Amino acid sequence: MANYLAIVHKDPKSDFGVSFPDFPGCVTAGQNIDEAKDMAQEAIILHIQGMLEDGEKLPVPSKLEEIMADSDFSDAVAYLVVGVPDAKPRTVRVNITLPEMTLKQIDAAAKRRGMSRSSFLAHVAQNAIQSNHSEASM
Repeated sequence: MANYLAIVHKDPKSDFGVSFPDFPGCVTAGQNIDEAKDMAQEAIILHIQGMLEDGEKLPVPSKLEEIMADSDFSDAVAYLVVGVPDAKPRTVRVNITLPEMTLKQIDAAAKRRGMSRSSFLAHVAQNAIQSNHSEASM
């Protein structure tokens, strides 16, 4: 598991903002520090999943001393260490049963996207899981 640093920012009359020095553009916020911490975990995992899907390499985590010395982060009110699961999780072969027509539709949809059947099914499942998670937290 890799650990990345998140910077927590707080302006008057605003939520706690969170940014990641190692992942420019990956930002989130929370109404309180605990929510910001939870949102940071979710944001970095989604960001990393997107990078991996795009074939990008993950950066080496920055050192706290380097970040503290960077004037861009002088307004930090807290530093969080966010653990990220291994980028290459172990894959497991499964055997499922589907109607033949459904399997043909899956294969056609995967082909249109330039994906294998397995990656397409995993992608669709992850999207459904994330959608359910988002709806449950509303």
